[in-house]
This record gives sequence, C-alpha cells and structure tokens, in this order.
Amino acid sequence: MSNRPDILWPLFGDLTKLSGIGPKSAQVLEKAGIEKPKDLLFTLPYAGVDRKLRPSINAVSAPGMATVEVLIGTHQAPSGRGRPYRVFVEDVETEFQLVFFHARSDYLRKELPTGQKRVVSGKIELFDGLAQMVHPDHMVTRDVVDTIPEFEPVYPLHGGLTQKAMFKATRDAVDMSPDLEEWIDPGLFAQEKWPSWKSAVQAIHSPTCDADLMAESPARTRLAYDELFAHQLTLALARAVERRGKGRTSVGTSALQRKVLENLPYSPTGAQVRAVAEIAEDMAKPKRMNRLLQGDVGSGKTLVAFQALLIAVEAGGQGALMAPTEILARQHLEGLQPLAEEAGVVLELLTGRDKGAERRAKLAALKEGHIQILVGTHAVFQKDVKFNDLRLAIVDEQHRFGVAQRMELSAKGQGADMLVMTATPIPRSLSLAQYGDMDVSVLDEKPPGRKPVTTALVSTGRIDEVVDHLRKAVQEGKQAYWVCPLVEESEVSDLIASEQRFKHLRAALGEGVVGLVHGQMPPNEKDAAMAQFIAGDTQVLVATTVIEVGVNVPNASIMVIERAEHFGLAQLHQLRGRVGRGAEKSTCLLMYQAPLTEGGKRRLEILRETEDGFRISEEDLAMRGAGDLIGTAQSGLPRFRIADIERQTGLMALAQSDARKLLHDDPKLESPRGMAARVLLWLMEQDKSIRLISVG
Repeated sequence: MSNRPDILWPLFGDLTKLSGIGPKSAQVLEKAGIEKPKDLLFTLPYAGVDRKLRPSINAVSAPGMATVEVLIGTHQAPSGRGRPYRVFVEDVETEFQLVFFHARSDYLRKELPTGQKRVVSGKIELFDGLAQMVHPDHMVTRDVVDTIPEFEPVYPLHGGLTQKAMFKATRDAVDMSPDLEEWIDPGLFAQEKWPSWKSAVQAIHSPTCDADLMAESPARTRLAYDELFAHQLTLALARAVERRGKGRTSVGTSALQRKVLENLPYSPTGAQVRAVAEIAEDMAKPKRMNRLLQGDVGSGKTLVAFQALLIAVEAGGQGALMAPTEILARQHLEGLQPLAEEAGVVLELLTGRDKGAERRAKLAALKEGHIQILVGTHAVFQKDVKFNDLRLAIVDEQHRFGVAQRMELSAKGQGADMLVMTATPIPRSLSLAQYGDMDVSVLDEKPPGRKPVTTALVSTGRIDEVVDHLRKAVQEGKQAYWVCPLVEESEVSDLIASEQRFKHLRAALGEGVVGLVHGQMPPNEKDAAMAQFIAGDTQVLVATTVIEVGVNVPNASIMVIERAEHFGLAQLHQLRGRVGRGAEKSTCLLMYQAPLTEGGKRRLEILRETEDGFRISEEDLAMRGAGDLIGTAQSGLPRFRIADIERQTGLMALAQSDARKLLHDDPKLESPRGMAARVLLWLMEQDKSIRLISVG
C-alpha cells in the first residue's frame, strides 16, 4: 500500500491543468498553500453573491447586486483624461448607465452593440441620484445566461487572482473529482442524511443560498467529519501499533498499595480510586497501556501515580517517573519519599546533575534492579540508563509533546506501559485532537481538606495597601508568592520587572525576608532560592512564571499576580493552584492595570467566579481559539482546513469512536469499507498512517 490509488491521481496533478491557472497564478496559489487541485477543493467559499435574473434594477436597493436584461443605447466616450466611458442602457422599467474606466472603446462597441439586448450583472450604485453599474462582472447574450451562477460563491483571493479565475479553476477541480467508495459507517451515514463525498464537494462549491455556506450545512459537516475521521484514524492506527508492541502483563498484589493507603490521613476520592482501577486493569493486559491522567490543580495526581508505580513493583518490576524540570523532579521525590518508606520500596532520583562515581553507582543499582522506582528529568532516557525490568513509565506535564515524541519515548521502555500526567485541564475537543491515541482518566474531584482560595481583583494603584497587607501576613509567619510578568526592566514595557519588585519588597519588608527566582538564573541559584522558600527561610518569593507547574509549599497561603491581565486563563489558574495546599485560608490577588480590555476583564472575572479548571479551560478555548491555547508550534495539533475543533467537539468525539471501531473490526483495513478508508487517508495525505497499516 505504498502508492497513491490511481483514482486520486488527477487531484494531485499540476495546478496549471486547471482553466485560468497559468504558471504565474500557480506560483501565487502555491505560496498560499494551494499546491494541487485537491487543495482547491478544500478551499471553501466564505460568502455568496445573489445573481438571480431580475426584471429591473428597481427590484434591488442600492448599493446592491443586480442581474438584469438590458437594451443597449448610446455610447459616450470620455470627455477628458481620467473621465469614464459610459454606455446608456434600459431594462423593462428604468434606465441607468454602465461605467468603465481606462476602457478600450472598440472592445466595448463590439461587446455592447447599440440596439441589441445583453444580460449584465454587477453592483448598482447611486451617483448624483443616477443609477450606475461600474465595470459589470458579467456581460453576456441571453442564450448563455446560464454561465452566470444564480448564487455565485466568493473565494478567499491571493495576490492578484480574480474571483473569476478562482471560480473557473474550482469548477475544473470539482469536475475531476472521482466518485469514491463510502468510508463513513453506514448507520451513521444514514442517520445524519449526509451526501456522498463527491456530492458534498459539488454542493460546497455550488451553494444556492447563504445557508449552504454555514458550517452546519450537510455538505460542510460531512467534509469536516472526513477530515476529523482521517485524523482520528491516524491516531487510532498509531495506538494500535503501539499496543501491538509486546506489552508486559503487570498484575499487582495490592500488598504495597495497602500499606500506603492505611497510613494516609484521609481516604482517596472516588475519582482517584476509579483512575487507579483503570490503570491497574490496563497494566494487567498483555498490550501496552497508553493512558492520559488529567487532573486539575490539587486533584491528587501524585497519589494515583504512586499507586500505579507500586503495581509495577508488586509485579516484580520497576517504575519511572519523569518531570520536565529538576525542581519538579525533586519535588516529586520529596512527595513520594515518605510514601515509599511506608511501603518499604527503594526510590531514587536521577538528574543531569548526577556525575561521576555517584551516577555510576545509581546506574549499576538500577540495572541490577535494586532501585525499584526512579524519579528524574528527561535524563532518565539517556542511552546509558538501563533498567533491569521497566514496567511503567510515567511522564509528568507532557502536554508539550506531540504524538511522535510519545511514540519515541515508549520505544525506549522495552514494552513498558505509558502513563502521561497533566495538570492542565484540556477542553474535551483539544484533548481528543491531541491525545486521541490515548485512553483518558480524569480526576474531577478535590481531595478532602483542600480549602477554597479566595480570589480578589485589585488595581495596581492600590499596591501600597497590598504591601501593607503582606507585611502583616509575614509578621504572622505566613508565606507568599509575588509573580511578575517580565525579567528585566525593558524600556518598551511598563511591566515592572522581578528584579525591581524584589528590591522594592526587600526595602519594604526587610532583609532576608524576600527571595527571587526567575528564568534567566543559573539552575543552581534557582534551586537554592526555591529551597530557602520551601524551608521557610524566606517568606516571600518574587518569581516569574517558573513556579507555574507543580511547586508545592503547603505553608504558602498568599499569591499576588502582578499585571494579571497579561496572563492567559489557564496560566492564572495554575498559578493560583500553588496556594490553598495547607491548613491556612488562602488568598489570590489579581493585580491589574486599569483600564482593562473586554477580554482581560472577562478572564479575571471568570477566575473570580470559579475554581473548576475544566470550566476555565473551556472558557479559555472559547476566548482564544485552539492554536493560542497550547501554542501551535509545540502543540502537536493538526491543521484542519474545514473542521473547526472548537465548535465541532461532538463531531470529533464521533470520529474517534468510529475510527476505533473500524480498526477493531478490521485492523488491516481490508474490508470494502477499510479499503475506502485507505483512500481517505491518501486523500488527506496521511501517508504516515498508511505505513502504520503495513507495519501491521
């Protein structure tokens, strides 16, 4: 299956084969990402022009589009330089003028002979009370009036291309579209009353009214579904290949897990119990697990992760937990060490800092199997790190990676199960687009004892009050974060830099009370500053957003975010999640610079209203759009031409279940519907996924 099916060749041919497209126009289109007829098919009209034939221009209120049959009267040549050429015409009710600038009179006399009838179509405008049509879009004889579409599609234009050229070229592309066998599930196809693929393509490029241009029209919905289905089929194939990789059966005895749970001061939430059960069930199967654990700030992912690691150890193997930064890896270590001691399990940390004899000793112990659980940064996956029997690899905050990196990662684990954790609640539509190859467990309850955080909005004008409030809190032994948006004073920006703020607070609160941590610091200084704050040696930590993910200081109960309007919703929610972890009542102050934009105001109000990360992420998506939400560059999100993942979540979910079912029933896509689905993958240029079928 390495060659494109013959039936699709015309759609992948040369653009210059289409009428109206010469080498120059082809170059213009290629710059806009339209390289072949297939790309034109998926360049949809965004508006339409009503060109129905009317008896008279009186039926149209100016300025408006009119198509009428007229009797050609006299021609009036320009009366001087820069003046227009005019042709007087009349329809059955009234007279008006056709107006041309820089026109060739011989051409116009030939096209519009006095005393004859023509159908003209263009925009009617009033000029000094007189009706005129400047440069009609169409001028034809009555017998070829059907070359003017009654409702003409309007396409996005690029570099000098005209609507006429786009219209002609897309007609040709539509004409060369083959009839393709149906790849949509027959039940779904009948239920949705969708047109066939070819009819959908024809309908999209020949709209008859505004409703046909809407995303909800049957033709557009069908083509959007095809796009999502091809994407989900690719993810499902990746998932199937990954699962075919020899997994290990890891069945826990529950003995170690029981020890840990007996020593917990509280009971796990229902969501935690459910997630652990789902993971245990996956690990017990011979196929590889590929699961996403999604939990909001403070939903107790650490406990779930640790229980999963214990299943690997109970089954006689090893587990690894990786974090994106050293600070977070150390924090995982501190959080898990006491639990590991209760269970009697050997837990070690491996980071880029381990050098020489110490590193060699750790690697030897790991290879011998003496280290049962390894916590570390991505250094865990360097070549010389060898496990004795790795059963489970957990990756924390992996939303920075796409599907390809996840596959590389799991390849290293000799059949190890994969669990990816994220504290960023992702709206359902995006998690399907980005993690559609994974099974998902969601922690949607907070463990008992998490206190709600009071969120308040304060304008920067009241900063002195905030500092006074902080002084009192510090005297009572409380700890606080103060988050600044930028690192050093920049002239362009009036954002107060962390260095400046640090000096200001140190002067106000006293030497030794305030620490500073920002992205430009050497890692050892950063860690030292964090360590002092965690130990309570400093009480206020001035920071840039390096503290956003996962930092845990239970005594910190105040979070001040300066210029909060410059942060995204999800980021603000993550930052707020750093407080409210201990016994103290916690506060989050969002300091903003007035006046706020509508969007800025809405963001801060949503935060004041709710602490539900999933609701916040849905709002964030609605306000910002998918690309911005996770930064398109590293998001691993596909680019869709027709589908809109923000508004068509339901369609995406449908495509996912349909793709998984098709592969379950027909893993090698050999049935008639399977073969049709292969054609779809070629059509959507998912060549990689076609290679995945052949791997099977």
